[in-house]
Amino acid sequence: MKLINFRWQQLILSLGCLLLIIACQSLYPNNPDAKSLKVATDPTFVPFEIQTASGNLEGFDIDLMNAIAKVAGFAVQFESLPFDGMISTLQAKRVDAAISGITITAERLKTIAFSRPYFKAGLAIAVREDNQNIKNFNSLKGKKIAVQIGSTGADFAKTIPNAKINTFNSGPEFFQDLLNGNVDAVISDAFATLYAIKNGKLKGIRVVADLLTEEYYGIAMPKNSPHLDAINKGIATLLSNSNYKQIYQKWFDAEPPQLPDS
Repeated sequence: MKLINFRWQQLILSLGCLLLIIACQSLYPNNPDAKSLKVATDPTFVPFEIQTASGNLEGFDIDLMNAIAKVAGFAVQFESLPFDGMISTLQAKRVDAAISGITITAERLKTIAFSRPYFKAGLAIAVREDNQNIKNFNSLKGKKIAVQIGSTGADFAKTIPNAKINTFNSGPEFFQDLLNGNVDAVISDAFATLYAIKNGKLKGIRVVADLLTEEYYGIAMPKNSPHLDAINKGIATLLSNSNYKQIYQKWFDAEPPQLPDS
């Protein structure tokens, strides 16, 4: 009798373990391509990418990429990289993806792939608080403009008649040049600029007029990336539940806008 009871206990224990394994697989489905993805990011693009004093990465893009990875079933290995080197690094397939407020453009789509849009953004003009001469795009004619190398702000600045364009590797550099009076204005991402002003990181600077452009950020990948579908499904899942909204509100304290599928 004791032997029978023991065998029943073994059977029940085995069934319990099997059910636990099935439950775990349903929460974290097996993915034949599951691996650690090397993802490039430029940790100077606050609040999308921030490197803390301890060396850790945080920010909207970092939280979003980690959330996508959790849903899609892969791990993320972030690699810090200057923004102007990301496209060439992706083309050479030295990283699996890049997330750093990278605007989806027709020109970039010729050489790399993008996920579905994950953020609606735009370019803005920033000037010193005491500057009353620059009010809009037309006011920028013939002025000294600071931009980040490889950004859509740099591309946009080329359309300004007779403008003298100064290029920099990161936001802190060109904003400091603006404060020092070496340039008249900065053209950069509106959300990053407003966030920095709001949090006291850019004292003496203000944003003028409306957005110059309407842009969408995407996660960049090499052409024909095997991870594109998984990342797109991850973004779609986060948009359909409350996770994307929670991440957006954490960093921008606002309701997220509607995003297109492609």
